[in-house]
Amino acid sequence: MTGGKGIMKLVRIAGSLSKIRISLSVTATTFTGYFVHSGNLSPSLLPLLGGIFLLASGSSALNHYQERKTDSLMERTKSRPIPSGLVSPGSVLFFTLLSLVTGSFLLLTAFPVTILLLGLFNFVWYNAVYTPLKKVTAFAVIPGSITGGVPPLIGWLAAGGHWTNPEILVIVFFFIVGQIPHFWLLLLRYGREYEMAGLPSLTALFSPGQINRISYTWIVATATASALLPAQGLISRPPLLLVYIAATAILLMFSAYHNLGRHPESQYRGSFFALNIFYLLIMILLITDAAFTTP
Repeated sequence: MTGGKGIMKLVRIAGSLSKIRISLSVTATTFTGYFVHSGNLSPSLLPLLGGIFLLASGSSALNHYQERKTDSLMERTKSRPIPSGLVSPGSVLFFTLLSLVTGSFLLLTAFPVTILLLGLFNFVWYNAVYTPLKKVTAFAVIPGSITGGVPPLIGWLAAGGHWTNPEILVIVFFFIVGQIPHFWLLLLRYGREYEMAGLPSLTALFSPGQINRISYTWIVATATASALLPAQGLISRPPLLLVYIAATAILLMFSAYHNLGRHPESQYRGSFFALNIFYLLIMILLITDAAFTTP
């Protein structure tokens, strides 16, 4: 019984270090890029998705190590493995290295080195560019948003696509643009904690009302970027188009109600939730359309 509890504890710690929801999201967007091009499943998907998941997990673990001091100062993050004392910083670095090496090996065994290099680029960009930049400017999310567009590109190339194909360019653009309101909506809930930890925050530069309007502008930009997908024929079947139009309208109206109305800050998680659902729905629509239209 004790052994079972110990294993479950290790699993929970590993899940926390890998930021499992983020790593799964990265893996899902990689799958989307792959399937939109290929329209089918193949054995090569296993090393691709496994390798990308492990690279994302290693990147997330390294982020835990990099931000261990500021994490201990914020209510939202002080229960993470390092500040709570569950694991040592050295153990987290070992977890990072293990994930990085294993993920790299999986990708190299099945794909050209370009796929691994793109995965490592995202790793470096997130941990060596975006993470340090967060301590310098509240606008770090703008260059950091590049990490949202690389995974679907990796999937597309792994399936045999070319990086200049207009279809993947609009998919990459959609996911890059959508990263920005995703982060800024979090600031509406946790911006004060960033300030207390000594990190630059938009809440110190703009009033809540200004941040609301800026966030809504980026949500509109995300919806506009998504319109390029059906324009490029990636969402083409009439039933899927109707779902897309309805989902976009609901996102804009729901977010306008929460971001432009006079509501407590706690309610802005509604817009954050709606945006995440919209991302997921877009991926489902892209995959479904590809399943029916690819020969």
